[in-house]
Amino acid sequence: MRRRRLSAEDRDLWRRYTRSADPLDEARRDLHREAPPPEAAKPTAATAPRRPVQPFELGQKAKARASAHSLASSITDQVAQTPLRMDARVHKRMKAGKLRPEGKLDLHGLTLAQAQPELARFVMSAHASGKRLVLVVTGKGKSKPSDTVMPNRLGVLKHQVPVWLGMAPLSSVVLQITEASRGHGGSGAYYVYLRRR
Repeated sequence: MRRRRLSAEDRDLWRRYTRSADPLDEARRDLHREAPPPEAAKPTAATAPRRPVQPFELGQKAKARASAHSLASSITDQVAQTPLRMDARVHKRMKAGKLRPEGKLDLHGLTLAQAQPELARFVMSAHASGKRLVLVVTGKGKSKPSDTVMPNRLGVLKHQVPVWLGMAPLSSVVLQITEASRGHGGSGAYYVYLRRR
């Protein structure tokens, strides 16, 4: 570990303190002796050369920053880009909301710890009973970040449900995940198309 060098003010304060204190024994007296003056000071952050600022013009576009909902939107994009593993015509009808889900799970108000086992139980039970299309409602998440000290991710369940559906044991029974049509919850819900038994 690199030792921090004392400033002149710190050394003066230490010198005054050691004059007024009585060492416990001879061995400790050596510890209180003044250290030799430091080498030539290295450049500090204040004296270090600064990087030049890139020129810009008024009205020039700034680089886009990730929005608070970037996590939720990125998972939505991933779900949309998942390769099609089911019949294209059935998938098109499902996305349009023309297929009626045979079961529905609403995860509103649940924590991650509560939601994961509920989702696993629901999906495995639906598959065991021969259902093909179920609806999982996650909600869209909070519309703005909390004002508390700890930041919160927006749309936590919306983000996590597709991840859980892609992991064992659910991945063995799930054929396709698609964002629901507006009539079934839109971006706050997922169609989960299950494999045949």
